[in-house]
Amino acid sequence: MSARPTLVLASGSPRRLALLAQAGIEPDALLPADIDETPERGELPRRLALRLAREKLDAADARRRAMDQHEGAFLLAADTVVAVGRRILPKPDIAEEAADCLRLLSGRAHRVYTGLALMTPKGGIRTRLVETRVRFKRLSREEMDAYVASREWEGKAGGYAIQGLAGVFVVKLVGSYTNVVGLPLAETVALLGGERFPIYKRWGHPE
Repeated sequence: MSARPTLVLASGSPRRLALLAQAGIEPDALLPADIDETPERGELPRRLALRLAREKLDAADARRRAMDQHEGAFLLAADTVVAVGRRILPKPDIAEEAADCLRLLSGRAHRVYTGLALMTPKGGIRTRLVETRVRFKRLSREEMDAYVASREWEGKAGGYAIQGLAGVFVVKLVGSYTNVVGLPLAETVALLGGERFPIYKRWGHPE
């Protein structure tokens, strides 16, 4: 009998782990990839999301080779980018950056892109880009100040977490909700399933 396929996630994000758990998937290992996420000059948001996902995949692959572990595992990486038009929003580290993001998003539509990159056990590479359109209501100064004070924005693409307090700001969403959280579940499952990773075998056998 062949061994159970294993999965390595090139991320330590609690949000991505929780989303995979929602689909009944538990990675066998986490290999967070520390890369420079600075956009290149003139780089469009779509290209950035795919490029960073691929760079995370390559970095995690190099790390597992150096460790001489997880050979033959599926390796999954993702990166999420928030943009207003061609303008790429940061992952704020300071309150001023978060406030700038909220002012830009207030009363406007924006797009959330997640690049997915999968390495198969045989070394094949599969990529996919998922796009979701989101519109925020017009935010009052009180709402913006309160959200900045919450610190939920720390390290989040675009300076907000839709699954948290910022969910009350959203008046329209077209596309994948889980994409905005950080990992588009339907597309991720389709990518893994297309390469014969056993997604559904444990659904009927919860632990």
